[in-house]
Amino acid sequence: MLRRVRRQVADTLRVGAMTLYYLARGQRQRGAVLAQMFEVGNRSVVFTVLTLGFLGAIITLQAGFQALRIIGDTSLVGPQSLPLLVRQLGPTLTGLMVATRVGTGIAAEVGSMVVTEQVDALRMNNAPPVDYLIKPRFVACLVMIPALTVVGIASAFVAGMFTAQAAFHTQPAVYARFDVVKLSDLAEGLSKAVAFGAVIPIIAGASGLMARGGSAGVGEATTRAVVYSSLAVIVLDFVLGGLAFLVFA
Repeated sequence: MLRRVRRQVADTLRVGAMTLYYLARGQRQRGAVLAQMFEVGNRSVVFTVLTLGFLGAIITLQAGFQALRIIGDTSLVGPQSLPLLVRQLGPTLTGLMVATRVGTGIAAEVGSMVVTEQVDALRMNNAPPVDYLIKPRFVACLVMIPALTVVGIASAFVAGMFTAQAAFHTQPAVYARFDVVKLSDLAEGLSKAVAFGAVIPIIAGASGLMARGGSAGVGEATTRAVVYSSLAVIVLDFVLGGLAFLVFA
């Protein structure tokens, strides 16, 4: 087990370094990048909106019940929920959903190309696999995960606002207090979204390139991708959150 973890980390670092190299020196692949942006972003919008929308409603409902029980007033639920969505729940849950949907897809697609020797064919034609397979997905995730985060936060906030009005008769003008969001909250949320957009395709791509042994190997690569990319999202959330506290406190 420890050997597999070490190998995964080593291969991920190697793929990450090669991706950055080819990002500066590799082929221009505008069409491939646009196709991956559609795959990562457009096809994840409904999933993101529904998931974070229900999350915003649940948070508002539970926070409102607790506020009524403790202080008898729900007017602070919105102002307390929005900064939490911006700096914490929005980017982290979006990253986890992308790791689940997109990360597994990257690992499965790349792994299938490995076991069917398509990656070997790329090497024989002097086409580096990282340049042609990983880099477009890296750029797409780097752009689209922050965009999905914004959409998800908006969905959660709107759903929470309607829930507050329906359940506690809190007016939208009372719930929607945008002045409580500080520049530090925006910076923390954006930095997390960009970091997740960088690590998810690298981990998933490295997992796919490690696939061996036919369809069983592809299944193992897919499992590794979702486990390690989700773990990376959680760890980065903790690290970046701690750094933001030290910098902005």
